[in-house]
Amino acid sequence: MKKITLYIFFLIAVILIRCDRDRTTPSAVFQNPLANPENGPAAGNPDGNASVPPEAAPEDISNPDHIVGNGTPQSCTAEAFINAVALGGKITFNCGPEPVEITLTKPAKVFNDASANIVIDGGGLITLSGGGKTRILYMNTCDQNQHWTTSHCQDQETPRLTVQNITFADGNSRTETEYDGGGAIWIRGGRFKAVNCRFFNNACDSLGPDVGGGALRIFSQYKNLPVYIVNCTFGGARGYGNFGANGGGISSIGVSWTIINSLFSYNRAIGNGGNPSQSGTPGGGSGGAIYNDGNKMTLTILGTLIEKNTVNAYGSAIFFVTNDHTGDIHIDQSVIRNNTGGSWYPVFPGISMHSDTKYVVTNSIIE
Repeated sequence: MKKITLYIFFLIAVILIRCDRDRTTPSAVFQNPLANPENGPAAGNPDGNASVPPEAAPEDISNPDHIVGNGTPQSCTAEAFINAVALGGKITFNCGPEPVEITLTKPAKVFNDASANIVIDGGGLITLSGGGKTRILYMNTCDQNQHWTTSHCQDQETPRLTVQNITFADGNSRTETEYDGGGAIWIRGGRFKAVNCRFFNNACDSLGPDVGGGALRIFSQYKNLPVYIVNCTFGGARGYGNFGANGGGISSIGVSWTIINSLFSYNRAIGNGGNPSQSGTPGGGSGGAIYNDGNKMTLTILGTLIEKNTVNAYGSAIFFVTNDHTGDIHIDQSVIRNNTGGSWYPVFPGISMHSDTKYVVTNSIIE
């Protein structure tokens, strides 16, 4: 009788495990190569089914301009990757059939005159790591060291940088003195897009009223066109979250975002005192997942799950403030829940925004 009972319990356990695996298998508008739970949470929201516009889809890399590596993990060095980014174009990796982590000791930097389009595709096998000591990737159209190409560097069409099918982990921009924030990636000008990416345990400065972007910090996109974040994960599980003074996941000033079928969880805004900072405080602590500041801009969230993010000041999930009260928020087919900390939630729990901010929320749960 005991053997029969144990066998029944065993069958129930197997069924539950299989059901859980089915539940967590990422749904994909296109193939998701990062669904390897033994190597961290998969890319994207497993329940996200929002449609993806053509301009937000992965870029074609069938004819790469540069290949990092010659088939072995040892050939895939930080130096080879940094050199490839400096040359621009389409960049892929040939590091063997198993996952490989490339640890950088300094950021890879885009030169603005290298090529109009830069695509970095990890094929689902590559993790770029800052080793907890350095930012991973940097593009700035207004940085003379990276070559000026126009007289209007804050509003120029190129470079257009896409990162796809790749993981950014343990980036850290705390040692950056001139361009703060953006523990994994810092962007100004041109265009930026991330597709099928994971951002784990990236960090920026922990204090300051306007320092932000544990993973991403972005400014000045061409013609105010949106940054696309598609099928990406920021955090995703305990111990994988990104963190910084503001915008544990992402931070921007004057930038519009379209975030599709993505997951933000366990990210933290760890500053204290808000913006402007309260008397006697260093400032910060807003936007557990997303920090969106500036003037006219749009935050569009589609098929996305935002949960279990934390703050010390405002916007446990989202901090969205337009100084001239012209920005707007669109949320569809999304879930925002169980984010903790902070205050000033005049309309929706977890979202700090002006009470007169225009918004459209459909087919979504915010609680």
